[in-house]
Amino acid sequence: MLTITLKKNEDRRIKGGHPWVFSNEIASISGQGEAGIAAELFDAGGGYIGSGYYNAHSLIAFRLLSRQRGDDLDSVEFYEQRIAAALAHRRGIYPDLATFRAVYGESDFLPGLVVDKYGEYLSLQILSAGMERRRELLLEALGRIFAPKGIIARNDVSVRSLEGLEETVAVLAGEIPELVEMEENGLRFLMDLRSGQKTGGFLDQKENHRLLEGICAGKRVLDCFCYAGSWAVHAGKYGAASALGLDISSRAVAQAERNAELNGLSGRVAFEECDVFDRLRSLKHQGQRFGVVIMDPPAFVKSRKNIAEATKGYLTVNRRALELLEPGGYLITCSCSHHMGREPFREMLAQAARQAKREVRLTATCSQSPDHPVLLSFPESEYLKCLVLQVV
Repeated sequence: MLTITLKKNEDRRIKGGHPWVFSNEIASISGQGEAGIAAELFDAGGGYIGSGYYNAHSLIAFRLLSRQRGDDLDSVEFYEQRIAAALAHRRGIYPDLATFRAVYGESDFLPGLVVDKYGEYLSLQILSAGMERRRELLLEALGRIFAPKGIIARNDVSVRSLEGLEETVAVLAGEIPELVEMEENGLRFLMDLRSGQKTGGFLDQKENHRLLEGICAGKRVLDCFCYAGSWAVHAGKYGAASALGLDISSRAVAQAERNAELNGLSGRVAFEECDVFDRLRSLKHQGQRFGVVIMDPPAFVKSRKNIAEATKGYLTVNRRALELLEPGGYLITCSCSHHMGREPFREMLAQAARQAKREVRLTATCSQSPDHPVLLSFPESEYLKCLVLQVV
């Protein structure tokens, strides 16, 4: 096991609960090892802080796993206990739910690991060299706890390259069908675990989808960046006169259409393959109006360096959405980027309202569902903003 000593005064953040140490905060390293090797962390005075794993190739050089000296980070029992604790948290919130995020990285004290449960199947992302090094231990622990029919690794994410890891998709255990059915709020959805976005779908909006209940009955609803159609199908469930979903991906539109049909909503819920930015403009020129517009785009802000450019994108689509709303109509608008902070997001929306010449009021402020818990000492764990605005 390596021994890592921090520079003077560089221990405050990690002693306060944050699980990362950056390479420029390290004073010295005793020993050598491959990426992801276990290491003990000490402050400048020699005081023990905790144990984790080290990667010399990453800006995030050390990720904390335990503050208890003596924990065996290379035993299956360690990961079984952590995953079982994460599952117990979810079962306390969703006792009967079959599809949910079972492990959310640092928030579950398993940095670099995401596990989503889709019924009898698991889709995971291994995002750090430390977790990649312990992949077989993780698979054994997951098998003991969940006994899944299949496990797939959706490791086709760019963050792995920062850890010196390849981007791959691979079935690690059992079999994964072409489509997996999940249920959310009494609705059925077919998800593509092999090539769908993220781990196959987005599980963090399950509570926010219920915001449509009570505001869309009898109204025309527009769902922008609809992906597999979750928002639009929920609108149909909650009584929308019609719902139109827009997405640039033909694959997503086909999947959304299947989901609408699966729930008997094809007559009122439709989808269109298009560039959302352009379609919003044409809808305005056609004089179209909607009672509810949903704006749930992909993460425009990939890093801090492109915040300004991304903010312009958010500003444009939200201004155009507000221009399409009828008096009294609602905009449900989201950002799934951590780098777009909550207050800057609200300021952008205020600017969008001014540009659209619409007076709006904020009626709800929401976040990610509780199976994506936020660790207060780790602000990076909070990423989703979901605001409801009403034109008055």
